[in-house]
This record gives sequence, structure tokens and C-alpha cells, in this order.
Amino acid sequence: MLNLTYRMKVRFMKTPRGNLMWRRWRARRGDRVGNYADLPDHIRRIVPGKSFVDIGCMWGVNGEYAFIAEEAGATHVAGVDVFGPTPEFEQKKAERGSSVEFVLGDATDPGTIAAIGQRDVVFCAGVLYHHPSPFDLLVALRRMCTQTLILRSSTIPEINGLPNGAVYWPMLTAAERELWNLSGLGVVHQEGISNEFRPDQGYGNWFWGLTPSCLVSLLRTAGFEVEHRFPEAFAQTVICRAVEVAFAHRLPGEDEARRLAEDISAAGVARPA
Repeated sequence: MLNLTYRMKVRFMKTPRGNLMWRRWRARRGDRVGNYADLPDHIRRIVPGKSFVDIGCMWGVNGEYAFIAEEAGATHVAGVDVFGPTPEFEQKKAERGSSVEFVLGDATDPGTIAAIGQRDVVFCAGVLYHHPSPFDLLVALRRMCTQTLILRSSTIPEINGLPNGAVYWPMLTAAERELWNLSGLGVVHQEGISNEFRPDQGYGNWFWGLTPSCLVSLLRTAGFEVEHRFPEAFAQTVICRAVEVAFAHRLPGEDEARRLAEDISAAGVARPA
């Protein structure tokens, strides 16, 4: 019954009428419902006098958020992507006399993290659900971020009775993927959902459907505290403060590793799972 009820909820929410009703219901509850168009305002409010990096800066926007940050008074602005820079980016940069730096790299790669260094504000929109290891990406963002993370990600509706739920989309059948097809809301194409998973498309695939509770828990584990959340039926925009990292594994040196091994053996707690 839960499965059927949830499927009915998702199907209703991804219709224009259902989506509008959901937004009005959340607004009446007092929530500030999110909107993709609000991202520039979030940037302008936060970045003056601060360093800034946009992770995933090219696809469909050609560095626009980095330029917005620069115009709003950010002190040192960079954008990172796994492709580009696009001709549109280069043209905008030349026309504006901009000093926005473009870094070709994977945000989870140690070399890219080192090239970016630490920034006051990290911006990342439309990237998290395209990564096969979203926690690793959030950890990378935390390593770069000293103050504020502005994150926007596609999500799926909360699953009643199952907090921190998520759906892994690759390898689902066409019938199973259809539930997550958002063409009715104007999403033109979802690689790995509109069609089957294509390994050659890399990060172009949609990998994870995270519930809002799962997204918040991942953020907290990676070292972010959510200060503001702007919900939508199938997306979340969050503004987070960088805090103490909740989880980190440190590889011990050789001598310490042997002592740990001796302690574990002596305690008798190591058993096959």
C-alpha cells in the first residue's frame, strides 16, 4: 500500500496542476518555496567581499553565476567544470573585461581541489544528482568551503516512514524509470531516465534521486549545517554553513596500524559480518 500510495503521489506532483497545488500548500504552511530563478539573488546577497567558486559552471549557463558573483563584489571568482570553457563563456568574459578564472577539472579530484584552494563561498547547482558518489562530492565541496555553500539539486519527494531514502537510477527498467520522468514539468531530457543508462555519457547521467531528508543528512555528515532550505516538489535549494566535519577516516601510519591491529585482536571484536 505504501508503494502504491507513493507512486500515486509522485505521479500527481509531476503534473503541472499537482506541482502548482503542492507549491501553494507549502506556501500556506509558511515555507519559502524554492525557484531556480532565485539563485542569482542568493548569490548577490552572500558574496560581496568574499571569494567564490562555481562547481559545474558551464552546462546551460556558460559561467553566468560566476559572472553574477563577480559583478556583485566577490573578490576572487572561479568556475570549474569537466568540459569547456564554452565559446559563450569566452565571449562574455571578453565583453565584460572579466577576471573570472576557469578551471578544467573534476571537483572530487585532489588536483582540482588543490587548484581551487579554499573559498569563502562555494556554489553548486544541478550537479549532485549527476555524480555516482554524492557524498564524495559534498566532502570535496567542504574541503573548498570555509563559510557558505549554496547548493541546488534535483530531489525526489519524501517517502513516508523511510527517512533518508534514495533511488539509484542506473539499471532500472524503462517502466521503472518512467515514474521519475519529469517531461510533464518541462524537463526536456534526463540522461539515464528518459533513456537507459549510458556509461559513455559519464556525469551526464542522472544517478541518484535523493529525498530531502537524505540530502540534509549527507550535508551534515560532510560538514555542513543547513541554515536555509527552499523546497520544491522535485528539487531543493539549500544555503549551508561550513561546520566541523562529522565524519572523516584517517589512515594510520605503519606503527600505529600494527598497534590498532593488536588491540582489535586482543578485544576479540572482529567477526565476519
